[in-house]
Amino acid sequence: MPAPRVAPKRSHAVRETLEERIVDGTYAPGTRLDEVALAKEFGVSRTPIRETLIQLSSSGMIDLRPRRGAIVAEMSPHRLCEMFEVMAELEAMCGRLAARRMTDEEHAALAAVHERCEEARDSASIDDYFAHNEDFHRLIYAASHNAFLVEQASSLQRRLRPYRRLQLRLRNRLKNSYSEHQAIVDALAEGDGELAAQRLRSHVIVQGERYGDLVASLALMHEANTPAKRRASKRARR
Repeated sequence: MPAPRVAPKRSHAVRETLEERIVDGTYAPGTRLDEVALAKEFGVSRTPIRETLIQLSSSGMIDLRPRRGAIVAEMSPHRLCEMFEVMAELEAMCGRLAARRMTDEEHAALAAVHERCEEARDSASIDDYFAHNEDFHRLIYAASHNAFLVEQASSLQRRLRPYRRLQLRLRNRLKNSYSEHQAIVDALAEGDGELAAQRLRSHVIVQGERYGDLVASLALMHEANTPAKRRASKRARR
């Protein structure tokens, strides 16, 4: 008898939780993730846990090793910066093509998602904004009407997903991200491919102070999740 399917929302929540734990240092590089223990913790069968670990492996967050199982991978700041540089160029290419190829229906769909981003910004809901932000970028990928480019951009987007979500926690990032989206929407509406590419590149790339802030945030999260810090936090709550 096949294992019962976990609800999509539940499966999504499991993945987001594991991503968050890897990014914030709860699961340090080299940590082995045990399928049985995770299935018990989340109240699901091992099948959705195994599927989630495969997804995390494809995004480069964990390594699946014979006889050792899932091991949390190392992600250096330099490697992260390199990946964002490539992501910025892929999205710039999508924007350049989308400015020429978007249909009226695609423009309308992008405008609708942009409005939902505005609502999430106004309510300061990072989770809602991030979900709509992903839709915003996916619509631009699709509007490039280049299937191979969509595959490459989507693949790297999945790898950078938890780090892009973390960026939204930085001070004023929600507000600034929305403003950058507006500039992108305007360039696409004008059909200006070079301007759309330039604005998408600037929106995605992590550089200067923003990169320093992201690395500092990662370092603080990792420090807060060392065993000594966790023990001190527990004592303080008693």
